[in-house]
Amino acid sequence: MSVLPLVFTSGWASGINAYAVVLLFGVFGATGLTDEVPESLQRTDVLVVVGVLFVCEAVADKIPYVDSIWDTAHTVIRPVSGAVVAALLAGQSGSLPEIAAGAVGGSTALMSHLVKAGTRMAVNTSPEPFSNIAVSTAEDLGVAGIITFAIFHPLAAAIVAGGLLLLGIVIIVFLAVKIRNFRRRKAERRARRRVAATWPD
Repeated sequence: MSVLPLVFTSGWASGINAYAVVLLFGVFGATGLTDEVPESLQRTDVLVVVGVLFVCEAVADKIPYVDSIWDTAHTVIRPVSGAVVAALLAGQSGSLPEIAAGAVGGSTALMSHLVKAGTRMAVNTSPEPFSNIAVSTAEDLGVAGIITFAIFHPLAAAIVAGGLLLLGIVIIVFLAVKIRNFRRRKAERRARRRVAATWPD
């Protein structure tokens, strides 16, 4: 079977949490659960480094506004990680050119990252921190679940990942329209107040 579904799913997950993707693939490969994972992702030093970075992300991702700063810093890291993981998976499988796999993984990671970052900016408008914790935990569990599912059912996992990506884009567009309308109404009210203030009695 082509490795494309696994590449797409890993790209989507990398845009959410790139370190979790590398860590999970590495552990699955090292424990022999799959032979789809290249040796470079199973190395002990790689697993230790991504494990530490995963813990850092797990903490930073749950703190309001710190998560958005973290997302900004990872605007390049997540797509690059998605592209590299995809290319390595394709090289291991041999069923898809590595350049094509890297393009699919990187572009998918970029899209899911933008959805994640946009959603977090909206969540940060909430005055309490529990929304961030809940959303971050759901994202971590979602990445773990989809990557595990993809190891055994790559095509079905890719369909789920595609659906989640599409849903995320729809939500972001909806929120963007709502925010734009809110700002327009606010500007109109401010303008009416200025006119009323300058109108002679």
